[in-house]
Amino acid sequence: MRILLFLLIATLFSQFCSAQTTSKPNIIFILADDLGFGDVGVNGQKLIKTPNIDRLANGGMRFTQFYAGTSVCAPSRSSLMTGKHTGHTFIRGNKGVEPEGQQPIADSVVTLGEVLQRAGYVTAAFGKWGLGPVGSEGDPNRQGFNRFYGYNCQALAHRAYPNHLWDNDQKTVLKANENLQQQKEYAPDMIHQQALNFLNARDGKQPFFLFLPYILPHAELVAPDDSLLAHYKKIFTDEKPFKGADYGPNAKPEGYASQAHPHATYAAMVARLDRYVGQVMAALKAKGLDKNTLVIFSSDNGPHLEGGADHKFFNSNGSLRGVKRDLYEGGIREPFFANWPGVIKPGSTSDFVGAFWDVLPTFAELAGAKTPTGIDGLSFVSTLTGKGTQKKHDYLYWEFHENGGRQAVRQGNWKAVRLQASTNPDNPVELYNLATDPAEQKNLASTNPDKAQELSRLMKQSHVASPIFPFGKE
Repeated sequence: MRILLFLLIATLFSQFCSAQTTSKPNIIFILADDLGFGDVGVNGQKLIKTPNIDRLANGGMRFTQFYAGTSVCAPSRSSLMTGKHTGHTFIRGNKGVEPEGQQPIADSVVTLGEVLQRAGYVTAAFGKWGLGPVGSEGDPNRQGFNRFYGYNCQALAHRAYPNHLWDNDQKTVLKANENLQQQKEYAPDMIHQQALNFLNARDGKQPFFLFLPYILPHAELVAPDDSLLAHYKKIFTDEKPFKGADYGPNAKPEGYASQAHPHATYAAMVARLDRYVGQVMAALKAKGLDKNTLVIFSSDNGPHLEGGADHKFFNSNGSLRGVKRDLYEGGIREPFFANWPGVIKPGSTSDFVGAFWDVLPTFAELAGAKTPTGIDGLSFVSTLTGKGTQKKHDYLYWEFHENGGRQAVRQGNWKAVRLQASTNPDNPVELYNLATDPAEQKNLASTNPDKAQELSRLMKQSHVASPIFPFGKE
């Protein structure tokens, strides 16, 4: 009898521990590269079919006013990883270092990966990193990720058929590509397969955080010659070829290849990204993990102009003004969809005004982890779950260090943009009312000077000088 009682207690304890282990939700963050707000069907795209992304969005919550960290890769991702806007985050520009990679995040910075790793999550990133070379303090393995596979350097991620990728700290040479002289191993597919392998290895006993910073549809415009490309070649027959830096003996690692069918190829790349999303969702369901997994889909900044891309043809930024490198809405307002069966109401929308720096505190709360102090983000768990009262930002701030320097502030429906902020920190701001003018066409600064001055003051107080990324006359 005592033996039976002992076995019963042991079984109940084991079940309790298992329930404790799996009670934390798994989290997947899918980050597209240079995908515009209007590039997906659910946001109005008419020329490219994105059924899987649309299904994810319609099966959960669509955020209509969610923003990236800024309008280019590295600082936008730094905001995502650190919970700080670009006036505070450690990485504020696309600064390259030799021999391969970008300026590393300091070891003292607490990242999203580290927060979740400390909360008991197994963490992995598959795609483009761009926040520190292999072996540096910014190496993803030193910034909270148990596993990394993909491009460490974002400049090398311009090539979809690279000569190597990184598997943690091991360089994986892609011999079939013969040092950029052939196009045989399509890196986005290889990276995606590693992500699927990671998912297929999950057993539900330990929560996981899967970060998927895919490189699609970033230039260069190249895609495998398969059914997706064939489909769009039949649709887009009147093409203007793009002449670029082709693969071959003299190819540079960071170039963009020529493309005879830029419209068809861009569409095929977006469609391929959509296929990846569908396969991720299918893998979750096949493993029985879908009901305990939050999946978020977004993009790092607005649509690009490089490599033959044609954002006007696809209406990639929808009705919004601006593209990549702009701090107008089209450069920073992104598709942002959250799906979590049984928790997030299907078909719901949210006008919560948030940004990438809100992701860290949100995931920390879901994981039962301590949120780092001194960050700019707010948890939006209440919005996701429909429980409690959602806190709101007093304002949001962005800065961009190229093209003379740019700053932007959003406070309520008011948006201020300052151009040439590096050369002239006191340059007058442009002022827009997004409630009546979401396309930012009517500058109201002259008729609302007090509001323009108020947002200008917020710009000054939001920027903290960085010795690595000086801004303006510092």
